[in-house]
Amino acid sequence: MRNSLAALLALGLAGLQFVAVLLVVLSSYLTSEQALLNHARALLTDVGVNATEHTKGFLDPARGAAELAARLAQHRVVASDDPVLLEQFLFQQLRVTPNFSGLYYGDENGNFVYIMRTDGPGPFRTKIIQTTPERSVKMMWRNEDFSIVDSTTDPEDMFDPRNRPWYQRAFEKMGTIWTEPYIFFSSKAPGITLASPVFSNEGTVRGVVGVDIEISSISEFLSRLRIGLSGKALMINQNGDVIAHPNLALIRTENSDGSLRFTQINELEDPIARAAFGTTGAAMTDTPSTRATFTDFEFEGSSYVGGVMPVISEELPWTIAVYAPENDFIGEIKKNRADNIWIAALVAVITGLIGLALANFIHRPVRAFAVRSALIAQGEIDPSEPQPKTYSELAEANQTLMRQIVERKKTEREYGLTFDRSSRGMAQMAPDTSRFLRVNDRFSEMTGYSSKELSQMVYTDLIPPGATGLFRPHKPMQDESFATHREARLVRKDGTLINVTVNAILIRDHSGLPLHAVVAFDDITETKIKEGQIDQLSRDLSRLARGETMGELAAGLAHEVNQPLAAIAQNADTALLLLDKEGEQPKELRETLVEIEKQSLRAGDIIRALRSFIRKEEVTAEPFDIAQLLDQTLILVQPEAAEAGVTIRTEMPPLPPIPANRVQIAQVLVNLIRNGIEAMVKSDPANRRLTVSAVQVGRTARISVSDTGPGVDSSISLFSKFETTKATGMGLGLSICRSLVEANGGRLWLDDDHSEGARFCFTLPIQAEPK
Repeated sequence: MRNSLAALLALGLAGLQFVAVLLVVLSSYLTSEQALLNHARALLTDVGVNATEHTKGFLDPARGAAELAARLAQHRVVASDDPVLLEQFLFQQLRVTPNFSGLYYGDENGNFVYIMRTDGPGPFRTKIIQTTPERSVKMMWRNEDFSIVDSTTDPEDMFDPRNRPWYQRAFEKMGTIWTEPYIFFSSKAPGITLASPVFSNEGTVRGVVGVDIEISSISEFLSRLRIGLSGKALMINQNGDVIAHPNLALIRTENSDGSLRFTQINELEDPIARAAFGTTGAAMTDTPSTRATFTDFEFEGSSYVGGVMPVISEELPWTIAVYAPENDFIGEIKKNRADNIWIAALVAVITGLIGLALANFIHRPVRAFAVRSALIAQGEIDPSEPQPKTYSELAEANQTLMRQIVERKKTEREYGLTFDRSSRGMAQMAPDTSRFLRVNDRFSEMTGYSSKELSQMVYTDLIPPGATGLFRPHKPMQDESFATHREARLVRKDGTLINVTVNAILIRDHSGLPLHAVVAFDDITETKIKEGQIDQLSRDLSRLARGETMGELAAGLAHEVNQPLAAIAQNADTALLLLDKEGEQPKELRETLVEIEKQSLRAGDIIRALRSFIRKEEVTAEPFDIAQLLDQTLILVQPEAAEAGVTIRTEMPPLPPIPANRVQIAQVLVNLIRNGIEAMVKSDPANRRLTVSAVQVGRTARISVSDTGPGVDSSISLFSKFETTKATGMGLGLSICRSLVEANGGRLWLDDDHSEGARFCFTLPIQAEPK
């Protein structure tokens, strides 16, 4: 901004004037405000103390009267056991004590006499319950002169004073007690009961005298108090009940059964009182304080002062709560404060305008200096041109600044040339989002995107799905010492993958905040391909060497094993000739010798076929029945299947003869069936099934061996030599099977479309029909 310094000087001068005036105003306001608030708290305290003393003055005489009534009843009335005399005594006490709403006496036998004030048909109502000689309940209404107006009986009334809390508590304490405040049932007025025990000559409790005291006058007293302009006082019991309020109707709440109870402070229809005391409720009297406590609170945008007085006594755990608006005490001073602030603002504006004119005059050379510096930084004028007349301090600063600008532009030009012409892919990235800020042509060539397209992309747009990117927002490029060197894979615009090395550092400004990351990329895709080819060649050479070794070992074993097999066959044949010369020929022995000869000859055929396979000799093919060969093969593997709990099923329709090496095909079947049995060892025993089927497809027979095992891991190269999933396997079985099938003109493969377990299939040519 051109006038920034001038505006700063003007605002500074005006601001100082404004702050000075404001400090004076606020200091005066705060001092007087605090004094008035202290006065308000003192006034609230006086109101609370007056209400407390009024309550004590109201209840203490009632206590004395009740205790006096109990003593008089003990000596003059109770001893006679005359209910009429007791009724007269209670009647006299009720008439002379206007604070009492009812007087009653209950004895240890359940007898009860109750006198209460009522609205009609007479001013007083009496209830007498006698339990001897039989229970009776009599109701009478009397005039002031004790004459009867009306009477009735209530045989269904089962009231028993001994079950009432006032009786039980006075009996247990053996002294005078106060009950919790409650709403009287008949008069629906708030009140409290005081009960005092009556003792016999022996010192035992003969009964309890009770007094119902109406406390509505406390609410009337609170309504007459003047606390500021609109403040109020209320009385709260320790359980949170509001037992006195200037509006008496607010303290009564009707229950669902029609009975009445005191309103809780958090239910009170006095929103200001709820805001002041509702969150503390009973808790503010659970731990009574010995002195008044005050709080400031807000309600609907207005400030209030609230105070809670100490509880009246342990027997009467009630407290006086008082609140009043602050404006009742400091409203006028707030109005004066607002006027003074406007005066201060006006003074500040005037002095600001004067300061602006003065600052503009002082700032004129500075503005010329700033304009010239900006033009030099943009390259529009030469730094060597003479500078305008200015202050000597600015002239020296201008020379230093010009030197720094020249050096910076030179450094930026050299860095830009290095960045753009680098043989490596170069990029600048935002440290918080990894967005590309700038790229060179080599990086665009590597990724296939133009520099404009890359400027709208972030680094994660170039990495393959699921891969972990280097640069995440707010990670780790915000680290104190961020730098990285690693390999990564990027996706080009055409979808192909390239391998790169990534070198990145974080550039910070003079205050240490990250500016951008400079990242260099080197394409190592060709290097990775060549490394892979070298690794594959090394594996192939290793396999070839192992194959040659196994070939030589197998050829040696074939030669050595063939001789004992021939001896076994000759011995079995000789044993058969000897049996023929004997008279008796045990059938089982002959069958055993025939089977030994047969299997030894078959083993020899297998050894010769293996040796021919190893020596690459030409396969001897003769037509044979594939179904018959399968039956013979199953005999060999049946014991293994039975031990593993595998059921073998065959689906073999009639097929033309197959011209192939019978022994080699038998080897293939045995190996595939055994593989299937071993694959199902850990499967569910009820689901271990192996199926061998054959079908003619054109001029070939396709034989399939399927199992219900776990299937084949896709990561295993099944038909490669020395690849195996068995702990003790050599990885040659399937490789040899494929070679044997291919040597007989067929093909062996794993059926990928089979979903349950694994299915291996192989084909063999069918013998051509004679023309």
